[in-house]
Amino acid sequence: MAKRLLVLLALSLVLPATALAATVHVRVEGKTRTLFAPTEVTVTAATALDALQQASLIGELYYHVTVSSFGNYVDQVGLYGGTADSGWVFKVNDVSPPVGADQVQLKDGDHVLWYYATFGPTGGPPTLEVKATTKGCYTASAFDDNGKAASVSGLVWHVGSKKTVAGATSTPLCPGPHPGVLVRATATGAVRSNAVK
Repeated sequence: MAKRLLVLLALSLVLPATALAATVHVRVEGKTRTLFAPTEVTVTAATALDALQQASLIGELYYHVTVSSFGNYVDQVGLYGGTADSGWVFKVNDVSPPVGADQVQLKDGDHVLWYYATFGPTGGPPTLEVKATTKGCYTASAFDDNGKAASVSGLVWHVGSKKTVAGATSTPLCPGPHPGVLVRATATGAVRSNAVK
């Protein structure tokens, strides 16, 4: 018994400590549609890559990780893989971290967004976020890769299957009663927003 205890103690000193898991929210936006959790799902994950793995288990999504000399990266989720100027990226709390998804340690309450993006000279597309406000209204915000406010054009509100053109993120939407119907926003060249009730 004492010998077994010494072996376990020695192993605990040699093996690296694993990151503590956090309770986070995750969503996956594909190239043409939402692949997982338009209203975000709460999962337990230590890193942004763990959050994608949890989403893949719950939503039965295929994803693939490539190991390279530059580090691990997700090269496919669902049907679509990356190309020369497009691929899979992620944000944590509206910011694109400067390290790989397996290196980002999550904290309780973090929001992880995985999305398919086409990159241009200024980086990736802005991501949209919808929030419910008081009195049944909603606001939309757009964020660049650094989590700073970004401008978008052609903002469209979606209340269930109905579409309402708003024109700008500064224009709130107050649709009136819509029990159980999800509200989200899209914009030209931007990643779809989350959906809220």
